[in-house]
Amino acid sequence: MADDRWLLEPEAAGPPPVRVYCFPPAGGDPRAFLEWQPLLGADAQITAICLPGRWHRAEEPPPASLAAIADTVAAVITETGDRPYLLFGHSMGAIMAFEVARRLSADGDGGSGSLRHLVVSGCTAPRHNPSAYITWSDGNHGQAFAEAAAEFLGLPAEFSTADREVQDLLLADLRDDVRIFAGYRYAAAPPLTVPISVICGRDDPHVDRAGVEDWRHESQEGARLHWPEGDHFYLDRDPVKVLDVLRPLTVAEHIEVI
Repeated sequence: MADDRWLLEPEAAGPPPVRVYCFPPAGGDPRAFLEWQPLLGADAQITAICLPGRWHRAEEPPPASLAAIADTVAAVITETGDRPYLLFGHSMGAIMAFEVARRLSADGDGGSGSLRHLVVSGCTAPRHNPSAYITWSDGNHGQAFAEAAAEFLGLPAEFSTADREVQDLLLADLRDDVRIFAGYRYAAAPPLTVPISVICGRDDPHVDRAGVEDWRHESQEGARLHWPEGDHFYLDRDPVKVLDVLRPLTVAEHIEVI
């Protein structure tokens, strides 16, 4: 039996022909992805990945490493893969999705339940991670971290002067994810056998164009780059910028050609 604690799905009248597994950014709420379902309609089913320690899994200890997450999620997807699927991840979620894709790419034989496309967002290529910012954040767990996190997440200025207990409570998930991300080590491997699409906001201060373009080395088919208006959190303000990339990849004609 698949460990369905990892999966969050909206109620659906019937199973759409394609599934999109979504990996949240550091400290992100996986339930936010479920709000995309009405925008996709019957074209695809959104399935959000929920890490241990979050929401209905709040009592569980956080994962030991990003590799451990990728191993388990790949196994869960393999067990639940009843139709073609895509992987989508934003920021740290992009690296999680990539590592899961590495584990699943060899199974992309064109049958049902196989990976067809990797879509990553707000992240330089894996070989450039963890970034200097993530490494710094992992080594600074005091007021400096709280202030940097407030600026990064766009929190109200009052957050930086809030009680330490309040800050620790609100930033607990982010701290856990930063630790996981800071421990990531890219390992050279054969490129994926599935296509990659990359989406980054033009004004994202946490990515650089050269680092983003290096995603092309991670797939035999290169990478298709998209640069919508916006910063690192462009998709929170306008998820259509992601869905405009996802939707054409979910139509039956595209799925059958790949």
